[in-house]
Amino acid sequence: MFDDVAANYDLTNDVISLGQARRWRKEVARAVDARPAQKILDLAAGTATSSQPFARAGAYVVPCDFSIGMLRVGKRRHPWMPFTAGDGTKLPFKDETFDAVTISFGLRNIQDTDQALRELYRVTKPGGRVVICEFSQPTWAPFRRVYTEYLMRALPPVARTVCSNPDAYVYLAESIRAWPDQAGLAGLLKKAGWSQVAWRDLTGGVVALHRGVRA
Repeated sequence: MFDDVAANYDLTNDVISLGQARRWRKEVARAVDARPAQKILDLAAGTATSSQPFARAGAYVVPCDFSIGMLRVGKRRHPWMPFTAGDGTKLPFKDETFDAVTISFGLRNIQDTDQALRELYRVTKPGGRVVICEFSQPTWAPFRRVYTEYLMRALPPVARTVCSNPDAYVYLAESIRAWPDQAGLAGLLKKAGWSQVAWRDLTGGVVALHRGVRA
């Protein structure tokens, strides 16, 4: 499915998020706080648009994704980056490899969320951090109703104007509605072993930025 939307993926995200996607990427970059010579894993990186702030900060960033189509598009755009094909439930990296691991809008697409969080923990160095940016539940009830209507009725037609496979965005809407809320995801992080778990709402809770540390 993601192979089919790879070419226009970044444009489509900008359109359906009403321009908010760029702001969310900036908030992820601030939370990860990449430093020179650090090793960063960007899981579900797609075409590696999300990886660029870490590279600009001087970190060694590995964009990893399950979709070969996404990786091919990303490699054409950023040929110097070490794109890596990988399954989020069985990452192709040694234990305690990365100073920070991050995943944006990809965790809910991994079949076994608990295993993915354990794998991220496994490949993170002691004292390292995780940053997860994912769709969540708006905190204001009236806005939540409007948002749900947008997801199910407006998002697919909007996606159709810029995307060759709008059915993929029907799945997107359904997966967002089925995803745990902020506290629910925090609980899954703690269950996987992460400590100092916290989150911050973005755009009224449409998106939540979760953080944790490997003790």
